[in-house]
Amino acid sequence: MISRQHLLTYIYLLVYILLSSGVILYNKWVLSTKYFNFPYPITLTMIHMGFSGAVAFFLIRVFKVVSPIKMTFKIYATCVIPISAFFAASLWFGNTAYLYISVAFIQMLKALMPVATFLTAVVCGTDKLKYDVFLNMVLVSVGVVVSSYGEIHFNVLGTAYQVMGMFGEALRLVLTQVLLQKKGLTLNPITSLYYIAPCSFVFLFVPWYFLEKPVMNVSQIQFNFWIFFSNALCALALNFSIFLVIGRTGAVTIRVAGVLKDWILIALSTVLFPESVITGLNIIGYAIALCGVVMYNYLKVRDTRASQISSESLPDRAVK
Repeated sequence: MISRQHLLTYIYLLVYILLSSGVILYNKWVLSTKYFNFPYPITLTMIHMGFSGAVAFFLIRVFKVVSPIKMTFKIYATCVIPISAFFAASLWFGNTAYLYISVAFIQMLKALMPVATFLTAVVCGTDKLKYDVFLNMVLVSVGVVVSSYGEIHFNVLGTAYQVMGMFGEALRLVLTQVLLQKKGLTLNPITSLYYIAPCSFVFLFVPWYFLEKPVMNVSQIQFNFWIFFSNALCALALNFSIFLVIGRTGAVTIRVAGVLKDWILIALSTVLFPESVITGLNIIGYAIALCGVVMYNYLKVRDTRASQISSESLPDRAVK
């Protein structure tokens, strides 16, 4: 008999997988010229940021759901602004990739995320270059190269956008660890959106003004309020679901759920978007990359447990 706590955990994981998959497929459908035909990824991302920032403002300032943290100008200038800049860049590049490559191939490229995070952490000095982890990164990279070689509709520009988006996200994660956590600041999803979403909106306005505004023809855009509202609402709900899953299970579980989500997305995208064609070489390359990702997660869990055990043994040694 499954306990109530375990049942809630499984429900949260299911909600996270459904929302994460749904947001990706929804964004692809909205941006694709073959479907809803709104090929303005920066505009769509600005709608998400504006909506998320407004909801966070009402939850904090009006309904008092959570309290804002003590934010000084120095912390905002040195922490929030750079994190927001890379967050905006990762969303901009990631959403732009939908215009050029399929959802299935994007999920295969996302296997490179541990590589981007590891390299960024090593460069920033928050992680050390370890031989076993480096070999896993090579294995992941080889798998992604094989998968790319087997991609029928390979597009250099779309691949470049996706890779830049992943490195932007990696920089955001590392900066969050370096700048915020070392200062003792912890942001939940609501306070994160309250501070970061408006700043990201401002950063996105600059490329929007120079890249998308000149080519936007308002008379030819089919603006459907409910489409954009539901799309932004799904993106907001995804942020909350990530927090719930990590709070109840941990970061490792959400990584495993992410792997399952990727396989589901690859399968669903071929059904919903017939132009997405998966080859045998795609699957082989992604399987190789996935082996590297699984091993990377295992090594991270092992190192985390080892550090926890060593920290727990320090008081005992002090007493002795």
